[in-house]
Parts: sequence; structure tokens; C-alpha cells
Amino acid sequence: MNKSVYSLVLMDDIIKAVDREAYRLGTSRSNLINQILAQHLACETPEMRMRSTFDYLSELIGESFRIQQQRSASLMTMRTSLDYKYHPTISYKVELQRAPDQYIGTLRVQIRTQSQLLLNLFKEFFMFRIRFEAEELAKICPHEYVFSLTDECFTRKLYNSGLTPDKTGEAISRYIRNLDSSLQSFLASPSESEPQLLRLGSEYLQLINDTII
Repeated sequence: MNKSVYSLVLMDDIIKAVDREAYRLGTSRSNLINQILAQHLACETPEMRMRSTFDYLSELIGESFRIQQQRSASLMTMRTSLDYKYHPTISYKVELQRAPDQYIGTLRVQIRTQSQLLLNLFKEFFMFRIRFEAEELAKICPHEYVFSLTDECFTRKLYNSGLTPDKTGEAISRYIRNLDSSLQSFLASPSESEPQLLRLGSEYLQLINDTII
């Protein structure tokens, strides 16, 4: 969505109110005025599109995930506990792009634990998941599978399938729920790693048959 510079003459009291609200929302004066005018004139802004996507994602993600408050319109964080001793926390962060190209945004999965064994299992799971996803997505998607992996964090770009905000929110929620369920299942039976990972991969294939994400 293109932008241009315009001069507006506004009352001081209005500017003060706008600045207070912009500070509360963590945005700029210009961006807030742009959103207010867009809502009044029924125009969709990137912020409105992202907010709508996150609204559907929040509704569909499930009760086991705790939604965190964010000041950024482009970011949403969900946390849950692993069904593992000491119940360590794992977070799923979705950051959407204001102007999506072949990717709509980024998913970051991060674990918080002091257990080296759990960190090793976390990395083992995602090393398999990365290989599997990259191989399967290469068959149906022309864009590169972009990812990174450390001991505590998995990050990947989410493909843009040209979906509406409601369908995008639904697709992301399905992917995160599948990913979390697969990780939980793997950690419950790590001794059966190879057959377990292959079974979990088959569940992912059912998901991407409906939507590439």
C-alpha cells in the first residue's frame, strides 16, 4: 500500500488526544490518524489486516495456549507448557509483514529450560521437522524454505498463499497446533524417535494438502 505526505491543520486538543492514544498503542501519530480515517472510510490498512488475522488466530488456537499482550500490531505471542518434567515454557511468536510478498511473516518457536537433555531433544525434533518440511514443500511451492535453528529457537518464514485474513489466521493456528502436538508427542516417547517422527510427519502432510503455509 503506497503512502504520500500531506499537510493537515488540526486542533491542538485533537493532536494531544491522538498522541496519547498512539503512545498507548505503541504506534506513531501518522499511523494512528491513517487507521482512524481508514476505519471511518471503510478502507483496509495493513494494521487492520494483521489485527483481523490475529483475531482469528486467537479464536482458533485453543485453550492450552496463553495469548500475551503485545504493543505491536504486527506481532502475536502465544505460550504453553510442555508435558515434560518441570513443565518448561515454550513460546510461539508470529510476526506478520506489513506488505507481504511470497512470505506473509515469520514464526519463531522458543523453549526456556536449563536442561541440556531437553535442549538436545528440542533440536533433534526440529532438525527432522526442517528436513521433512523443506522436502515436502519443495514439491508444491516454488519459493525457498527459509529457516534457522539454534539450541533454543526454531524460526521459519511463512508462505503467502493469498488467503483472506480469516483463512490466514486459521492456517497459522492449524500449523502451530500441529507443530506443538508433534513436539509434545515426540518428547513423550523420544526413545521411539524415527518411527515417531515419521508418523508425526504424515500428520503434517494432511495439513499442507489443504493450505501451504
